[in-house]
Amino acid sequence: MRTSARVLLATAAIALASAGTATAAPTPIVDGNGTIVAPNAAQISFAHTPSGTRAGTANEHESRAGVSIVKLYLAEYVVRQGDPADQADAVEMIRAPDDSIADRLHAKYPQAISTTAAEFGLVDTHVPGYWGFGTTSTHDMVTYLEAKKRTDPGSPVLGAMASAHETAADGYPQNFGTALLAGVIGTKWGWSDDRSFHASASFGPDFSVAASVYGSASQLTDDVLGAFTEGAPSPAEHGYRLADCPAVAWLADDPALSAPAQALLDAVPPQQTAAFCGV
Repeated sequence: MRTSARVLLATAAIALASAGTATAAPTPIVDGNGTIVAPNAAQISFAHTPSGTRAGTANEHESRAGVSIVKLYLAEYVVRQGDPADQADAVEMIRAPDDSIADRLHAKYPQAISTTAAEFGLVDTHVPGYWGFGTTSTHDMVTYLEAKKRTDPGSPVLGAMASAHETAADGYPQNFGTALLAGVIGTKWGWSDDRSFHASASFGPDFSVAASVYGSASQLTDDVLGAFTEGAPSPAEHGYRLADCPAVAWLADDPALSAPAQALLDAVPPQQTAAFCGV
């Protein structure tokens, strides 16, 4: 993803979080203990960025199969500490995702996932050798995403999630789970080889959310959508078109990024948009 696209994501996330603007962030449905209500096979975690409020299912710390989700932690290391020649592959590994890239990068940087886990305090994440055997939790996924949005919102990892391909390298559709919640900007998906386990982690300007289930992609979607309400309506469009914002005008003709970029521009408070666009 080009630098200007990452800048747009960073500006929108920072502006919304600092302004405390009400957007279409989903609201978790919780019980009297503040626990997200979901079927036992599901694991869900959520964080509201402006307030720091978190919620999760009772099992949100259970360390489950990391599937392709742990590629986020691998890419995190490579884009910051790996050889420049490997950084583009790390981004593509998130967008696709591509197991062959993960195999190569993990063989070259076997310490990557454990280093990321230690840095971000991902206490439920473990990699006993091969990345494909790694485990993580939805709590760790959300912890990682919230930290990235706060400390490095222009990260290529977040940019890759925001420009993920419609289908993975193996042809599997990437259109399920947390990605279908209102306000989502970017998502990373994962599934087991036998399609019996699915997971996804997503972020929006003012929230992060992750979920996994011992079940199908459609089961994950149903469990996620059943655990949230849509929240407050999005702010009205402010009238700033991509084509009229010099910093990101090129995005207006990008078929993959124009719609989400315009949605972000619409969601940012007018004063921040004016400052960003220089209008």
